[in-house]
Amino acid sequence: MADDESPLIKALPPESDYITYLTIVEYNLSIDNLPILHKVLQDATLTTNIGWDLVHLLVPLLPESEECLQDIARLGNPREVILKVTESLRLIEYDTLDDESTEDASEVLAGATDSRVRAESSTYPIKTASTTEGEKRPGSSQMVELPPPLPLAISQFLALLSMLSILHPRIKTKYPSRFLSTTLQAMLASFANSGSHREEMLLQIIKTVKTITGIQRPMLPTRRSSGMMSIVWTVSGSYAPDPEGAANNEVAPEERATKTKLLQSFVTHVTEEYLLNLPAHTEDVPGMAWSSRIMEMQHPERTVDISKTFADRFQREEKLSRRIDAVGQIVALAQDLELTDDALLAAAVATEKVPAAGDQDEEEPPATAEDIPLSRSGSVLLYAARRASAVLYDTASKSGLPEFTIFPDHQNLLKHCLSSPAQGTGTLGTEPEAIIDAVLAIGLICLDHNSMGEPESDEQFNDYLQVLALLSSNCPSPNLRGHAHYLATTVLRSQPDDNARLAFIRDTLEHCPFENLKVSAVGWIKGETIEANPPQAMSGHDSDSIFATPFALESLAPYLFPSLHVDLITAPVTEAWQTFQLNLSFYLASLNFLYLLLRAKHLHSKLSIAELWKKSDVAGNFLQPLRDAGQRFTKALGEGGELREERSNDVLAELTLLQDTIGQVTSVVRYLKGA
Repeated sequence: MADDESPLIKALPPESDYITYLTIVEYNLSIDNLPILHKVLQDATLTTNIGWDLVHLLVPLLPESEECLQDIARLGNPREVILKVTESLRLIEYDTLDDESTEDASEVLAGATDSRVRAESSTYPIKTASTTEGEKRPGSSQMVELPPPLPLAISQFLALLSMLSILHPRIKTKYPSRFLSTTLQAMLASFANSGSHREEMLLQIIKTVKTITGIQRPMLPTRRSSGMMSIVWTVSGSYAPDPEGAANNEVAPEERATKTKLLQSFVTHVTEEYLLNLPAHTEDVPGMAWSSRIMEMQHPERTVDISKTFADRFQREEKLSRRIDAVGQIVALAQDLELTDDALLAAAVATEKVPAAGDQDEEEPPATAEDIPLSRSGSVLLYAARRASAVLYDTASKSGLPEFTIFPDHQNLLKHCLSSPAQGTGTLGTEPEAIIDAVLAIGLICLDHNSMGEPESDEQFNDYLQVLALLSSNCPSPNLRGHAHYLATTVLRSQPDDNARLAFIRDTLEHCPFENLKVSAVGWIKGETIEANPPQAMSGHDSDSIFATPFALESLAPYLFPSLHVDLITAPVTEAWQTFQLNLSFYLASLNFLYLLLRAKHLHSKLSIAELWKKSDVAGNFLQPLRDAGQRFTKALGEGGELREERSNDVLAELTLLQDTIGQVTSVVRYLKGA
């Protein structure tokens, strides 16, 4: 059909009114006549009147419809079109694709959708420049392979944001924040609904914000080729003026402040949404793994496998390197928006206000800049990204970093960003791993800079260590548990008051319900004992530490070497077995410490080990019940025994290890005079 015969041409006003013509377009619209509609939409008057009602019809026809959407963004009424664009953003139905299945999903989309997914578009980013389907490059005998297409929903998101980049600068008003607020909420809501290609979406979000704000600094280059794509429209033709624009549209300072705060808040919420919803990795990679990468740099001797460091993985593995590129773009945008560290930290420890019932309308624009909160989680993550970047990439000298100390700054951060034990919620350690990683990374950086500060009281000191100790027990990530333990141990050892250190160790052994924390406490007292009592102390230079006196071990003995007869011998065998399984690591740690105390002869007199052995009846209350329990369980695990279903090679190996360790302890009791 010739263009002149098309209903889209024949029914043009004044042959029909705008409402009638819009109905005709809706009825006849197809991919084939999109070029005709593109030609029709060059009439600015027509596009101003009907363009906003075409958005929802054209979005499903992407990428072929992008020229028409571009026409509407250039020439339509920007105030009306923005409403339709933000509405369309919220209505995008995202496929449940994950990053691991992108290729397979692309094939499914190609076969299940119509030709719009694969049709050529001269400006659509997934197509090879100056190459059409089935075309050969000059001098090449092979066909050019096109990259896999993006899912339709992702293409819609990218195109709609590109429209917003054109629409917002066109609006001339004294109150741009009213339009900006609606736009940012729609962008965030749509981004939150997505499940794949989030780096591409994030890149488009950042480009859109830069265009809206007029930021001229170019996007940061990626650290390696990551395959991240975004739409870059080459806009041809002029922009129509805002038909409703005021003659005097000078923006007041208060309005400028509101607009800036909106954008700053948006950046923190996007940061939260992206980092707290990273896809699960097949291996232990919590969030951005800032803690692990910082530890590798600060303490390479603690790296278990130097051939597979986190730093190398974030360089080599595309999925991880994309995270670095995405976060780098966010950090740069926050800097361009003048989002300060002080503002981020203030938001991180601020008391969050819960909106009153009936006062939670998302669309209601803020009255002042003070009404716009930053995201707490996003602020912490963004602050951690800045601090970690300064360490990992040497982007700032130590002297140039703002002062941030363990006490009170990091302690305050832990209190507000993680569940406090005092709250009794029992959820500490179950927070998103990205948040835990960020908070721990900030603490590790403080240690590296020797920024300890001074706790206001022993209670503050103990509260801080208690949170870290519980993290080292509850957190599902082995890496994060290790970093929390290291941080807790280092801060504990930094306390100059040895009475405070002893009190915390005793409190952990006496009251902590977690076996692995008790194992840590045994390690702490073991380290304190060795350090305070070197084997060749110079005469006249004895340590005045409380750990160099018998008092420390005497006060801890009931918890280090508890009476086990009731729990392991008197109790029914099934209950005793459960107790044994829960506490085996603690029993072994205490036995190893006991072996050290008995084997190191220079400790016997100084720490009154013989008196400790007798007074606490370590042999009768601790060693013998463990020996008898091992024999009891071995019998019960045999054929016909009550625990026969529990029998396995691992269980038998544990019992053998216990008996061997008890034997080693018993063999060195002879070194103890008077025992």
